[in-house]
Amino acid sequence: MKIKCMWFGIIISILVLQNIATADSSYGNIDVYFNDQILPGKDIAKPYLKIGEPFSVKINMTVYQEYKVSGKLTELAIGNFEVIEGPSKMDQYSRVILKPNESHIFEWVVKPTDGWAGGSIPINFHYSLVEKGNPEPVLNSEFTVAYCTISTEYYKEKIPSSATSPSETLPSSNSTSSESIPAFTILAAVFTLTLISFRR
Repeated sequence: MKIKCMWFGIIISILVLQNIATADSSYGNIDVYFNDQILPGKDIAKPYLKIGEPFSVKINMTVYQEYKVSGKLTELAIGNFEVIEGPSKMDQYSRVILKPNESHIFEWVVKPTDGWAGGSIPINFHYSLVEKGNPEPVLNSEFTVAYCTISTEYYKEKIPSSATSPSETLPSSNSTSSESIPAFTILAAVFTLTLISFRR
C-alpha cells in the first residue's frame, strides 16, 4: 500500500511540475505577454483573429551576464503578419546590449494579413545572446508565442463616440446651405412670388 501511495505521489508531482515550467536558465529569464496578458510557463496563446485585427507581443528579457541580445518575430511564410508598431519588422532583428541583471522589453503590435485567412499559423520569437569579444552566440533559440487562427472576415476598427468634433455634429450659425433653411421659408417665398405675379 505504501508503494502505491509513493508512485501516486511521484506521478502527481511530475504532472504538477510540468505546468510550472518557466523560461528561466543560467543565461537569464524571459517573460512572455500576449495582449498584455502574461503566458505562464510554456503556455502558447491561441487567439482567433480577423484579418487586420491588431494584437501585441511583449517579451521581457533579463540577463545574468553582459550580452548583446538580439530578438525578432518570425513566421513560417513571408507576408502573413505585418508589424504596425515595434522595434523591427517581421523577421528582422532588434538588438540591445544589456548589463548583468538588466532587463529589456521587446514589444510589437502586429496584425494578420489575408495571406493565411481561413487557417492557423504560429508567430514565433527568435533570440540570441552574444558575449562581449565572442562572435558566436552562447544561446540561439526560438519559441512559439501564439498559434493564431485567422478568420476570413475583416477587422473593422471601432471609432469612439467622442471622436466626432462638435463642429461635425452641429451646423454652423453662419451656414447658408439648404439644410439649414427650414422648408416653410422656401414655400412662403414661392407663395409670395405667386401672389405678386397675380396682382400684376
